[in-house]
Amino acid sequence: MTFWVELIISVLRILFPAVITEATPRQEDARPQPELRRGLQNRIRRTWGNPAVRLLPLLLCAGLLCGCARTIYIPHGEPVRLRETVKDVKVWVMGADGQAVAGVMDLPEGWYALPAEEN
Repeated sequence: MTFWVELIISVLRILFPAVITEATPRQEDARPQPELRRGLQNRIRRTWGNPAVRLLPLLLCAGLLCGCARTIYIPHGEPVRLRETVKDVKVWVMGADGQAVAGVMDLPEGWYALPAEEN
């Protein structure tokens, strides 16, 4: 057991200085790169200089605001009529013995749905 502990400790003593040396920034990594900076600035100017791209955030906000205007609040307990068929809905149906049985069915267009009243 002590052999394995000694082996692990000696390997870690070798690896940690190498990891620390690689993690520290070197002077050549931090030197200014004017050609890279100019290239990135030109790329940003080409992208955001286009008037259509500048209008994109405004159009997105306008679209979101228009979508929210059509939200309709339905009070709890009010029935709603289904506008399209809903497929594979998990439902509870009453069995022959009067017990609720789990089932799956399609709710056709035109049916009404409302919450069950809890007593």
